[in-house]
Amino acid sequence: MFGHRVFADAVSTYEDARFVIFGVPFDATSSFRYGSREAPDAIRKASYNFETYNDFYGVDLTDVRIHDPGNLDVDFCSDDMLCMVHDAVAKILHDSKIPIVLGGEHTLTYGCARAFVEMFDDAGIIVLDAHLDLRDEYLGAKHSHACVSRNIIDDLTDRCVLIGVRSGSAEEYRYAKKKEILWHSSDEVHDNGIESVMEKAFDALSDCKKIYLSIDLDVIDPGYAPGVGNPEPFGLDPRDVRAVIRMAAPYTDGFDVSEINPGYDHGESAMLGARLVREFIAAKSASQIQ
Repeated sequence: MFGHRVFADAVSTYEDARFVIFGVPFDATSSFRYGSREAPDAIRKASYNFETYNDFYGVDLTDVRIHDPGNLDVDFCSDDMLCMVHDAVAKILHDSKIPIVLGGEHTLTYGCARAFVEMFDDAGIIVLDAHLDLRDEYLGAKHSHACVSRNIIDDLTDRCVLIGVRSGSAEEYRYAKKKEILWHSSDEVHDNGIESVMEKAFDALSDCKKIYLSIDLDVIDPGYAPGVGNPEPFGLDPRDVRAVIRMAAPYTDGFDVSEINPGYDHGESAMLGARLVREFIAAKSASQIQ
């Protein structure tokens, strides 16, 4: 089921590991730029650029137990991919480990979230995304990158907060208002600060002891991350996303990064994705030590 490339410092066995990283090279429903299937390996390659020591937390990743079995062997069927992702995440959670998933397009997050919600009764979801992704279907597909947040909210849980939004159809905005979906725009982050927005998110998820955090890298302004599937100007600063990770890490037991498209830049976006993964591992490890 898995391939064999590994993320930097992921040298532990599965049995010993606290964090398990795997890739989902899937982009079959992409609508503007195909190529995110190449991202898991590009992120892994970029991960070797960084020092192992995180000075903010005083955590050295060589001391953290990380395992990377490689990529899921997915085809072009969304339903099959989601089943494989669900099963992989469910096993990792059942074994009391923390899954980190490298996309691939954002569709995969539905499979992760389904396993997470099934495992934890007190689960909440935080999604960082430039887009609402609240379409009922897109280009004939129910399970599409453009529908992922709606599928999570309609099928799994309404304890879901969207952050960084700045794009959606009129119908999606009407649906969000009708369903009282909790979302915060990138303008709100810019005007009020990410700390204020996260405080509201935590208030909305106050009954949730377990958080699943999903980062669609197009939430970041394309000036910083041009290599994504659907770039949208006026986005978040990378430090805002790092701040979300730092604030959410103590409660976060599942994490993904999606929609990096390595063919549309010179490695900047994969580099940023790899650093965010390493930031999460350090932040979560520090919260467990304290």
